[in-house]
Amino acid sequence: METIAIVGGGAGGLELATRLGDSLGKSGRARIVLVDRYPTHFWKPLLHTVAAGKLDPQVHQVEYAAQAADHGFQFICGEVLRVDRGNRTLDIGSWRGDDGAELLPPRTLQYDKLVLACGAVTNFFNIPGAARHSLTLDNVQDAEFFRKRFLASCMQAGSRGGAVNIVIVGGGATGIELAGELCHTVRTLARYNVHTLDPARDVRIRIIERGERLLPQLNPRLSARAARYLRRLGIEVCTDTTVARVEADAVHDSAGVRHASDITVWAAGVEAPAFCTTLGLPLNRIRQIVVTPELRTETDPAVFAIGDCASYVCPVAGAAVPPRAQVAHQQAVYLSEELARRAVVSPPFRYRDYGSVVSLGPFAAMGVLIGGANKREMLVGGAAARLLYGLMYQKHVMSLHGFVRMAAQSVVHWLRGKITPPVKLH
Repeated sequence: METIAIVGGGAGGLELATRLGDSLGKSGRARIVLVDRYPTHFWKPLLHTVAAGKLDPQVHQVEYAAQAADHGFQFICGEVLRVDRGNRTLDIGSWRGDDGAELLPPRTLQYDKLVLACGAVTNFFNIPGAARHSLTLDNVQDAEFFRKRFLASCMQAGSRGGAVNIVIVGGGATGIELAGELCHTVRTLARYNVHTLDPARDVRIRIIERGERLLPQLNPRLSARAARYLRRLGIEVCTDTTVARVEADAVHDSAGVRHASDITVWAAGVEAPAFCTTLGLPLNRIRQIVVTPELRTETDPAVFAIGDCASYVCPVAGAAVPPRAQVAHQQAVYLSEELARRAVVSPPFRYRDYGSVVSLGPFAAMGVLIGGANKREMLVGGAAARLLYGLMYQKHVMSLHGFVRMAAQSVVHWLRGKITPPVKLH
């Protein structure tokens, strides 16, 4: 029986494993194996809400083992250390508990087809001190670390009569969504007397963006609207500002300006994991694996790549598609159908951009929808944008669990929100 191995359980990898498990695994037509270094999945676009304390990741995470049991695939917990493409094997490292004890020994997995869906990590662009002195939001552990440090900084500053300076490097979706949520969080913490700071005066949030505007992927009018809204919240927006170096207590820009910082968050770009450089496959300048229109790697037809670790150039736009969750979703749907058909010749993957919506905190969102044959753009904001933003996550949950379970979980989360504080207080 053919074995299809999937490395990485992010938005694309987990959906692909679920779909292939339902179509091939349950019928015994193929063995589907998902490998990930963590035992649970969390939707990465919501990591900023974990960092701000708005969402409890344990409530919204998906247990890989449970998903595998329900959908006909196998889950192996461990980090892939080596891929032997000649013998078609994966060397998987041991899995250790929180105390460092080995729970599972190193293993080797034989595969017939391999799908790489290992996501992306923060790109520091070789800026001096950035990797050492900045926090990132690459995973739940990073987000929880930021949340606890932010909470501790507010409490300590309140006890000594000081202030908290937060510098967010990067004016893309992650940076502005985190800034918007933090404004709400610091006010909520003050309302519950967790700290004694004046939210408007003592917590200073600054966004540093190298480009001329925030959200460069969106319509310029939306970028300007987002900047105005953030400034009304008291957030300082610095565009056309290039970071020269990062220190433990400050960010210095190329103009020589020192931006005081108790916590620096780097959200300025991504690149594929260093693991991709060990595969002997063609890569682009940010280490993404170059794939054909059928999402196969250029030099090994048995290996595919999807999501943020893959470089797929859209033939219509003539440019690589951005690292977005909707790209990973569409590629997972395409590849699940093609692998299930087992056709020798597959039609090429075609990415369709439906637009994007970004959150500016719990009460505001904005974005652009793209539709029609002429790809007409429609700007959205207000309640409609908030609804669309929430539906993006619900769509992801539905792709994993189906409509009934998605609806039931939505009701449970809504009820939970009515009886618990709006943010974590400890």
